[in-house]
This record gives sequence, C-alpha cells and structure tokens, in this order.
Amino acid sequence: MAILEVTNLSKSFGELGVLKDISFEVQQGEVVSIIGPSGSGKSTLLRCINQFEKADDGRISICGLDMLVKDKNGRTVYAPKKVLQEIRLKIGLVFQNFNLFPHMTVLQNIIEAPVHVLKQDKNQATEKAMELLAKMGLSDKANEYPCNLSGGQQQRVSIARALALNPDVLFFDEPTSALDPELTGEILKVIKELAAEKMTMVIVTHEMQFAKEISDRVIFMDGGYIIENGTPEEVFENSENERTKQFLERYHS
Repeated sequence: MAILEVTNLSKSFGELGVLKDISFEVQQGEVVSIIGPSGSGKSTLLRCINQFEKADDGRISICGLDMLVKDKNGRTVYAPKKVLQEIRLKIGLVFQNFNLFPHMTVLQNIIEAPVHVLKQDKNQATEKAMELLAKMGLSDKANEYPCNLSGGQQQRVSIARALALNPDVLFFDEPTSALDPELTGEILKVIKELAAEKMTMVIVTHEMQFAKEISDRVIFMDGGYIIENGTPEEVFENSENERTKQFLERYHS
C-alpha cells in the first residue's frame, strides 16, 4: 500500500522553479533516501509534503487522504483544514537543526504534542516518552534542558519527539548535517534500528554510504527534477544516467 503519493508536483519561488513535475510513491514499510547536490529541491520537497511550504501544482496523498488535488476546474487546491490537520498527525519530521523548545526539559519537549494536540493523558504520554528515551539511550536525560545536551543527544530527542505522535511515515531532513562525524554515527544507528522495525521513512541525506546501506529505494534529484529513482544497486552501482554518475563519482573515489 502506498503511504505517500506525489504526482506532478511543482513549486516556484518567484521566477525560480525549485520543484518541477515531481512524481514518486513510498510504500508502507519502505525506506526511501533522497540524494542530490545542494539546491536540487530536496528540502523544499519535504517542506511541501509536511505543509511548511505551499506547492503551486500537482497532487499529494498521504495514507489515502488527499492533501493537494485538482478541483473540477483543473485548479490545484488544498484539502479543508480538518483533513490537513488529520494528515499532519500521520507524519513526523525530524529537522536538521533539532528545533527543540529551549525553555522545556527533554521530557516536556516530547510530551508537549501528545498532551496538547492528541489530548493524551499526561501520565500515559510520560510513560510513552520514557520508553522512547530508553530506546534512544537517553533515560537519564529526561529532566535536562536541550542546552545541556550534545548535538547527537538533541537530535535523538527530536526523533523521540516525532515518534511520540505514532506517525505512519517519518521524514528526515539531513538529520546529521549539523553534527560532527563522531556524533553522526549515533543518529545513523537509531535510523537503522527504526528501519529494522519497518518504520516507513523518507530521508534527505548527504551520507551516501548510509543511503546505500539502509534504503529500499534511492531518488536522485538535480535542478528541481527527479533524475533517477531505483534500488541502491541501480543508482549507486549501475546507473546509466550521466548526471547521476558525475554526482556519485566523488563518493566512489
């Protein structure tokens, strides 16, 4: 079953076309990595799917709910607010710069949305949060503030916060780009564990070896287009596309 369907998606900022006729699907339990040079549209694509940016044209469907469709006059329109809110609860996004609330403890950061958005009982939300912190190896950090954590620890809290809402699909926007190489391994290990549990994930990453190891499929973007969409073996080892080969050359050296 396709958890995410994107069809002919386009987005421009003024005269600059950032996404051009983007189409792809993500199946339940699948891990899809999106790679490509800076400025290729990868992060904008995630921001459109997560409703942080408004797309200009195309269709987006998540868990069978239409977020962006064509009306009877052929115009691109968004679903009613209630449907958009329902969709928002089905997806989680882990940012590259953590985006934790600095005035809240780790535990408060994680239970904020379950309690105030999902209206969960606070004790129930706290119990789930502590389970997630244990999974992230951070049981002893529940009452710390983000400023007292390393970058790797803050990013693991961000992942726990996203998982606390029980999303159907989890998006990562370059989750290791703000970390030094030593801390990067911590985050990649967590994502690998989630993949082993068959969590549906879409990962924008510049970690090529990681993308190759973890992904069911890899999408290569350049200049706002999807240039290639295939298995890691097809994209990394047997690509016949010159632009893909040129981009990956430096990772093979």
